Amino acid sequence: MVYKKITLIGTSDESFDAAVDDAVDRADTTLDNVYWVEVEEFGVELASVDGRQYQAEVEVAFELE
Repeated sequence: MVYKKITLIGTSDESFDAAVDDAVDRADTTLDNVYWVEVEEFGVELASVDGRQYQAEVEVAFELE
């Protein structure tokens, strides 16, 4: 088996957990054979948004066919 890893950044106005869910949900709907997700970093954007935007950088691993 061969796997490929990509980095996604999920966002949410609510929480870090919701930002991770955003990235995982997107990976699940657009990629085949997703095997695992690793959360790499968290961040909060303040400058260009009203309130706060929570961000979660995740690495997604999926099997290549």
